[in-house]
Amino acid sequence: MSKPVLRVAVRRFGPFESAIVKQFADFCAVTGVDAEIDPVAMDLNPLHEAIIGQRGLAKGDWDIAFMATDWLAEAQAAGLLEDLAPHMARAPVPDFPGAWSPSLTSMQRFTGGYWGMPYHDGPECLVYRNDLLAEAGITVPQTWDDFHAAARALHRPDKERYGTALAQFPDGHNGFYDFCIHIWSRGGEPFGADGRPDFTSPQAHMALDYLRALAGDAGAVAPGARDLDSVASGMLFAQGKVAMMANWFGFAAYADTAEDSKVRGLVDVAPLPAGPGGRSVSLNVFWVLGIGAGSPNKALAWDFLRHLASAPMDRLTTTEGAIGVRRSSWNDPEINAAIPYYHRLDWLHEHAREMPLTPHLAAISHVVDDMLGKAMTSDAPTADLLAAAQAAAEKIA
Repeated sequence: MSKPVLRVAVRRFGPFESAIVKQFADFCAVTGVDAEIDPVAMDLNPLHEAIIGQRGLAKGDWDIAFMATDWLAEAQAAGLLEDLAPHMARAPVPDFPGAWSPSLTSMQRFTGGYWGMPYHDGPECLVYRNDLLAEAGITVPQTWDDFHAAARALHRPDKERYGTALAQFPDGHNGFYDFCIHIWSRGGEPFGADGRPDFTSPQAHMALDYLRALAGDAGAVAPGARDLDSVASGMLFAQGKVAMMANWFGFAAYADTAEDSKVRGLVDVAPLPAGPGGRSVSLNVFWVLGIGAGSPNKALAWDFLRHLASAPMDRLTTTEGAIGVRRSSWNDPEINAAIPYYHRLDWLHEHAREMPLTPHLAAISHVVDDMLGKAMTSDAPTADLLAAAQAAAEKIA
């Protein structure tokens, strides 16, 4: 009889790809399971298409998939995900959920089921080179205007170093998130209480004006923002080519620990700046592992997810360069010795906002991506762009 093979759809990111293989090897060694893993790494849009667009999770193409929490409602509504609650009742995860921040265990619980185990964390924050700010006599920016001014002051293209980088690749990810964060940080709400979009408020107008002004400032921003996704911008920072950025906590940790990073020991994080009339806001979007509704190996897949949730495996996620999700990893003395700001994850979660629970979020994110693309490449009035995006999003919602 042939060995069972777990097919895993992986978000393309070196630490994810290396960690999942090592964790599966540990799972087999500890449990005595005779099985194999087949991890397939994909960029964001191809991953969404493979597991959701092509219904790969329902057809048995994938046993396990890396999923952004934004995708869970869409996948569950389409019948693509296995409910993990019965598996949890059969074989509970030790210390769950008490060993995790509540913000990492509650978003997956809806419509009477539980749809994904947390795997990789790291809310958005300000990531910066502390040496460059100190040399320039610049304090950590507290407002978005201060951020833009600091980016201009630190911009040195002759040294292949840019003040900041924007990840505006139209993948429904950072561009969309940046837009929402800028609305929140100005005291507005990008979505109403019912989850319907609200993209025409004064705060949304200010947010888009700011983003298009920053993106158009060649004296502050790395070129090619529409070609940069979150990973690519994080790699630019690790290469020493970006002074500071609004990005995910995980890229700070990666830049501080990766062997090929040019900025090890020079990185720090802070809360994101605030806009007029608002306050600093982070964003809580994280990666979970879900089991496909059509998987032929559901029991094995759950046993592996249960193993991944253990403290040693969560620590391995962290030491490979991703961000563990257990408080034991966040407070680990050795990890905090290497990354002195690691313990701040708890604080960031206390100040993080969440996206609405709607199966239409991915489609709405691409509407915003289209709007941002037009804002960065045309002179169309901001009000017209926002009105068109609002109309398109309302048709979806």
